[in-house]
Amino acid sequence: MTDAEKREAARQFHNKWVGKGKEDEDDRSYWIDFLQDVMGVDHVTDRIEFQKKVVGPDGNTKRIDAYIPETHVLIEQKSLNIDLSKPQPGHNNMTPCEQAKMYDNSLPVSEKAKWIILSNFAEIWVYDMDTRVPEPTKFTLDDIPSKYSLFDFLINQSQTKISQEMEISVKAGEFVGLIYDAFLKQYINPENEDSLKSLNMLCVRLVFCLYAEDAHIFGENGHMFHDYMEQFETKDMRKALIELFKILDTPEDKRDPYDTSDLSKFPYVNGGLFADENIEIPNFTEEIRNILLAKASEGFDWSMISPTIFGAVFESTLNPETRRSGGMHYTSIENIHKVIDPLFLDDLKAELDEIKSIQVLKTRNAKLKAYQDKLASLTWLEIKTPYLIQFKVA
Repeated sequence: MTDAEKREAARQFHNKWVGKGKEDEDDRSYWIDFLQDVMGVDHVTDRIEFQKKVVGPDGNTKRIDAYIPETHVLIEQKSLNIDLSKPQPGHNNMTPCEQAKMYDNSLPVSEKAKWIILSNFAEIWVYDMDTRVPEPTKFTLDDIPSKYSLFDFLINQSQTKISQEMEISVKAGEFVGLIYDAFLKQYINPENEDSLKSLNMLCVRLVFCLYAEDAHIFGENGHMFHDYMEQFETKDMRKALIELFKILDTPEDKRDPYDTSDLSKFPYVNGGLFADENIEIPNFTEEIRNILLAKASEGFDWSMISPTIFGAVFESTLNPETRRSGGMHYTSIENIHKVIDPLFLDDLKAELDEIKSIQVLKTRNAKLKAYQDKLASLTWLEIKTPYLIQFKVA
């Protein structure tokens, strides 16, 4: 399935299941629909077990609502409107989580849950059981159309860590939504297609700037974008941002050599992200200033986001109809590379080529060790993995 097909399937899944769901009647249909239609699983009934039998601590047979053997996912399903945090009178006053853990304790070691899911059709709580103290990452049915990709752990055995990425992605998506909504109100004609396209590009550029300062692409202090924007009064922030976008699209050798302003310290961003100088940018307000500087910049570390989920972040929390009309599309890893590679991966490749050309073995190995240490320090960049090259010398 393509991303577009999955997004549409997730939207249809949401529409089908909103406001409905009985534990004993609908749990099979719910999870088959999710795995088959949204996640694209073939032969789904061969890959999930319903009513899996276990022997409880009292010696009686218990039944796990659903279990996915290949990824060790244990699902405890409740009916709609059942509070997932409260004890259940019909289950010895255990909470759904306590019930799930009791079932998990009854499984053989080879089948122990890596993930425990609680659901009441309207909510899905995910526990990563490899963490020291598992805490739920919570999703609602409304989240599924924009965050379906975060459920790859259901079918992907190699996905061993997700809770932190889930939390970060959800939080980042909330900031994108706040920025989008605040700017949308300032457009002269917020229904105009060109204005919506400009707004979407504006959001992408702002997220990149927030990411770039936290990842130290913009200077070493981690707040270069914030400090630049903060120095201006609100009424002047629009002009300041336009000037910043222009300098980010200007190579260093094309800039004014006598310019020593704060703007001159920003690097050139290749890849065309800032090339269009004609996008429509509305005036700033105190609300926008607060969201951008106090909340999104000061209050969040964007460097923790994996570039591979940038697309989901851009899309999440935005209105689907508005996003479609404004051209907000998923940002693929290929498009991310168009921006990321010219910034630093190209330099890393060139540096490695230079090291390879060194003829003195001792010098080459020393340079290589320093190079590998540099790569290892780039913990914020998950797509660096292919560049952790083991350079062996015969």
